[in-house]
Amino acid sequence: MLEIFDTAHVDPSGLFLATSPWPMVAIVSSYLIFVLKGRTFMEKRKAYDLRSVLKVYNLIQILYNASLFVTVVSYLIGYKNYNLSCMRIVPLNHPDKKLDRMICYAYYVNKYIDLLDTVFIVLRKNNKQITILHLVHHLYMPITGYFIIRFIGFGGHLLVMGVLNVFVHVIMYSYYYAAAQSSTKNKLIWWKQYITILQMLQFVIICGHSVWTLMQPKCDASRPLIYMTFSMSIVMFSMFTNFYIHAYILPKNRKPVKSD
Repeated sequence: MLEIFDTAHVDPSGLFLATSPWPMVAIVSSYLIFVLKGRTFMEKRKAYDLRSVLKVYNLIQILYNASLFVTVVSYLIGYKNYNLSCMRIVPLNHPDKKLDRMICYAYYVNKYIDLLDTVFIVLRKNNKQITILHLVHHLYMPITGYFIIRFIGFGGHLLVMGVLNVFVHVIMYSYYYAAAQSSTKNKLIWWKQYITILQMLQFVIICGHSVWTLMQPKCDASRPLIYMTFSMSIVMFSMFTNFYIHAYILPKNRKPVKSD
């Protein structure tokens, strides 16, 4: 089974986390072990006060994702290497391939940085936030990201998902940064519901764009990448919808029980 990794890289860039699968496996495995053992470790310990750390972390995430968003939009509009109806991967000998590769690589690396979200949750003992949705979302991105880069390549259809995702993350981490200010936390609680709606909307757009691409008879964009993106958007939309229903709709419909 592991013989598949003996095949030549589609894009032999040699970038860290994009060559051998073992660094990805090591990071993901360490993440899972920390989630499982970290809660036990913290069980009899006082939660860490990480407000200052989180302010810096959230600010870095805002700047990182905002920079990526501006770069991707500028690249798609200014360089005109892509047609949105058929996002073919730019060939390796294309003069803009280096920029194309580094944009996607920066997005891929950020999916590993996102794992710190869960680390901070464990250290702050906010274990209710570690849901199946949270874990699936955080694990899916670096794992599938590696396989896409390894066997399909950088760029192409992935850029549509990336530009939507970094935009959502700018909004999401802006909320986290603002919420870290104790004076504004309660005033901004209403943001959470609309951020969830925005997350659901991105998956609807990704799904729609995938279907639109598949309907183009002469499009030779990577079919495996399109099918993977389409499937991912369906699964994630379903999970976020389930979360939204249980977090925001069902609580409103529950009638208070009268005490005798």
